[in-house]
Amino acid sequence: MAAGAWLKPLADARRPAPRHAERMTRFALHRYGSGARLYDMLSLERPVYRVGRARGVDLLGLRHGDRVLDVGSGTGLSLPSLRRAVGERGKLVGVDASAQMLAIARRRIAAQGWTNVDLRCGDAAHLETLLRSGESFDAVLFAYALSVITDWERAWDGAVAALRPGGRVLIVDLALPIGWGRLLSPLARFACFVGGSDPRREPWRRLFECAPDAVHAIARCGHIHLAVGTPVQAPKAAA
Repeated sequence: MAAGAWLKPLADARRPAPRHAERMTRFALHRYGSGARLYDMLSLERPVYRVGRARGVDLLGLRHGDRVLDVGSGTGLSLPSLRRAVGERGKLVGVDASAQMLAIARRRIAAQGWTNVDLRCGDAAHLETLLRSGESFDAVLFAYALSVITDWERAWDGAVAALRPGGRVLIVDLALPIGWGRLLSPLARFACFVGGSDPRREPWRRLFECAPDAVHAIARCGHIHLAVGTPVQAPKAAA
């Protein structure tokens, strides 16, 4: 289904001023680090946010053997559904700026005995320092990440550049609820504040600009947005 069939007019995203964005991200990183052990329990993942990951991975259409880059992997909440989709022959690479969050993810991986998941700690805005030379992927996942990363556009560019031809991108992220869900806007704003998310950013719009086949869906009264598509990349110059 084309993106237009899903989309409703939305206000243009307003990006926060750089200093505010830096403060917001430092706050989020501190919270993610100090609260890593309790994150899975307190993040409302099961009652609210898990549906975005589950529906998103389904839309991504992964196959056994695919290589996937999980940007903002955190405690690895997306890893089980990704691992099921790519199987033992696939490869998952997760990156996150919080070493404490990745420590939880590593315990999750060890408990499952997965040998095809590689976690790397660092700033997603500098993916070139985290990915190996020539490393490429069949799909990239940003799950509740682009609304947190300060230099999210650079993180986006780096991830898209690592896609193989025909590779797909999934964005799962947050906005303020619409319709009757507006009654819950104070709670949504608080959740975004605690997590360091900017609910006005609407990063999925970047995918619409470069992926003619992009599809868009919403969940939880518009609090969760999902977008999947195949970015059209400029041909790389010959060496």
